[in-house]
Amino acid sequence: MAFGSPHPAEGTPPESGQSHASQIGNGSAPTVFVPQVLREYALLADGERGVLIGPRGDLVWMCAPQWDSEAVFSALIGGTGGYSVTPAGTRFVWGGQYEDRSLIWRSRWVTDTGIIECREALAYPGDRHTAVILRRIVAIVGDARVRVALNARAGFGAHPMSDLSRDGGVLTARTGELRLRWSGIGDADNLPDGSLETVIDVPAGEHHDLILELSDRPLSRAGVDALAAWGATERAWADAVPQFTGTLADRDARHAYAVLRGMTGADGGMVAAATMSLPERAEQGRNYDYRYSWIRDQCYTGQAIAAAGTYPLLDAAVGFVAARILEDGPNLKPAYTITGGAVPDEHTLDLPGYPGGGATVGNWVNKQFQLDAFGEALLLFAAAGRLDHLDTEHWRAVDATVDAIARRWREPDAGIWELDNTRWAHSRLACAAGLRQISALAPVARGAEWTRMADLLVADTTRDCLHPTGRWQRSPEDARIDAALLMPAIRDAVPAEDPRSRATLEAVRAELTDQGYVYRFRQDDRPLADAEGAFSLCGFLMALADHQQGNELDAVRWFERNRAACGPPGLFTEEYDIGQRQLRGNLPQAFVHAVFFESAHRLTRSWSRP
Repeated sequence: MAFGSPHPAEGTPPESGQSHASQIGNGSAPTVFVPQVLREYALLADGERGVLIGPRGDLVWMCAPQWDSEAVFSALIGGTGGYSVTPAGTRFVWGGQYEDRSLIWRSRWVTDTGIIECREALAYPGDRHTAVILRRIVAIVGDARVRVALNARAGFGAHPMSDLSRDGGVLTARTGELRLRWSGIGDADNLPDGSLETVIDVPAGEHHDLILELSDRPLSRAGVDALAAWGATERAWADAVPQFTGTLADRDARHAYAVLRGMTGADGGMVAAATMSLPERAEQGRNYDYRYSWIRDQCYTGQAIAAAGTYPLLDAAVGFVAARILEDGPNLKPAYTITGGAVPDEHTLDLPGYPGGGATVGNWVNKQFQLDAFGEALLLFAAAGRLDHLDTEHWRAVDATVDAIARRWREPDAGIWELDNTRWAHSRLACAAGLRQISALAPVARGAEWTRMADLLVADTTRDCLHPTGRWQRSPEDARIDAALLMPAIRDAVPAEDPRSRATLEAVRAELTDQGYVYRFRQDDRPLADAEGAFSLCGFLMALADHQQGNELDAVRWFERNRAACGPPGLFTEEYDIGQRQLRGNLPQAFVHAVFFESAHRLTRSWSRP
């Protein structure tokens, strides 16, 4: 049974009324959602969940209703489920771009007969229980004909659409525990695999709206009006993303802020990445679930935003981190769900995974202790305090953090790279940096006490982690250099002019860099690139470190080289394969966008201590 034509009152504007949908025929094969290289994916996000969209207008990843829910579109990792709008019956080439200061994406296809765009967004700001996907097909040059396919399957593909009902051009259905409503579709075919497909024609100069709602609650009877939803989303993004200027890369800085804003929920929690199980190295078993809020990453983001001023993402980070510390104190977990809950235990799914990887849900980080998170929390609170954005409750969290460091700094921990427990130099020095910065804002007596604690941590680290060459080494048992050891000077644990700081910077430069990119540490005797990809975070840390030392030309070179380690949508992953020029790992990686944002601001002015 085919749909009827959409009615303007149901969200299709009158000017798109000439568009029509036609059945594709029962003999048509269902659309196959095949994975693309990561550099070609764009992100739609509304704070509560995200969608990855590929070059064929294919939405291949979305968890609903929230970031860490089971996926309803899981084709990216080998599941079934996707939603595409693709030029039909013609050759085409792909392009696209974000509208400035937003995560509104415009897919653009040049065909043999014209130009088609599809404007894409999650209605913003998002509702915790209901995702609203807005898609506007626009015939830019010539008439547009697009093939539309929907295969919504909750539970990572386990639950096909059921209970389908059509009324006046609107489809309602269920998939697992989710309710679904699809408006603006017109006629469509039910294909044997349970998916729905149709072809939509849009006359030259016109547009046609599609709205897909997915919710774990009953949907409102009225439905979503396309004009109102687009207008509200445009206004919300304009209010959410400031007009940053005077940076090294203004538009990219605004885009980084938009990405971080889109990945931050109403409770202030920010996911580390929108995805799970995208491999860092093919067939190496390094497939992680990053759909949770890491304390460290949230602190990096708050500190980065503070470099630009007092913006809401700073307050979101402070509020979320302070709440977790006040709840858990010295038992602070490295990561939480974005609502502050526990990260589930790691387990695998019976799915093929993204090529080269597997399918892993949950994260073993929930069993770890990471000392450096306390230091980063103090650095975040200090950054907010210098901008007069700490209240009484936040100062309670400061005291609890200092107390946790005093209790636990002698213990082995998993460290920044979440490895085996040992007494990592970076972890102790991160705490020293946080203590120094917050002490400058505290009453004199407490400030003096905290400074003495910082001195003790630096002295202890010097005792067992100072390499014979005068640089920092990773741990008492591991003499290797680590790019994370650039951070103690950047964050003022030790002065930039200290010989240990300068020796560490030069050792990273000599041992961990290649073609303008930076690696975390040398894992073995193989060439750096044979063991893992370059770490984009570390590239921007090098930019900050050289800028701090007054090496301005080198700083800008690091910044620009690593700014290019992304695809056309401008999204960073954790790692970058410099040989193949490909992205590796989960997408997008929030802490890379954060330190990029900080670098874009700080490299334009003289370095100053906190």
